Amino acid sequence: MAELFVALDTPDLGQAAALARSLGGVVDGLKLGLEFFCAHGPAGVKAVAGAGLPLFLDLKLHDIPNTVAGAVRSLAPLAPSILTVHAAGGHAMIAAARDAAPPTTRVVAVTVLTSLDAGDLAAAGVAANPDAQVARLAALTRSAGADGIVCSGAEVGAARRSWPNGVFVVPGLRPLGSEAGDQKRMVTPREAADLGATVLVIGRPVTAASDPLEAAAAIRATL
Repeated sequence: MAELFVALDTPDLGQAAALARSLGGVVDGLKLGLEFFCAHGPAGVKAVAGAGLPLFLDLKLHDIPNTVAGAVRSLAPLAPSILTVHAAGGHAMIAAARDAAPPTTRVVAVTVLTSLDAGDLAAAGVAANPDAQVARLAALTRSAGADGIVCSGAEVGAARRSWPNGVFVVPGLRPLGSEAGDQKRMVTPREAADLGATVLVIGRPVTAASDPLEAAAAIRATL
């Protein structure tokens, strides 16, 4: 079964810690992104880690290989279960991140953000559509020795078929009836799992719910 991670995208440490404690036993882990990390740093990560759930540090590292390797080594004491880099950083950068990370940390490369579509890629100078761009970056990531990729549910099926043992993180998920928000290429958690996702990431449908535990349990039940 796919792992279910909840994104705690908030700068409020108290709220994040309370959510982390309340979700134990229902979700498989917690994702902390740039907003949280910039507000609280490693100390905040340790505070949330007190809930006892695996942590996904979604920092999308993207720099020269030496700098990214140094950043990954600096993050190693936090023992993240999953850590993201940008696939656009290239083969050497991805390989450096994987080499610098602890063996227990899954290094996954972000391909095309779920807030982008073909028009956005074209505006940025990328001629390929999202499907082709994800396939290209997935092959690059695999050749660099990383553990998997981040992609939308629209591309995960094809990516899984070409990389059967990869880790496929699918964010931007929305249960039936949820508002899209800033997501453009989205599917439901169940659809993503059926297509081959190994890690499902869901944020606002849980964290903004009147009862986050109930919302998370309802999503879990669909899987």
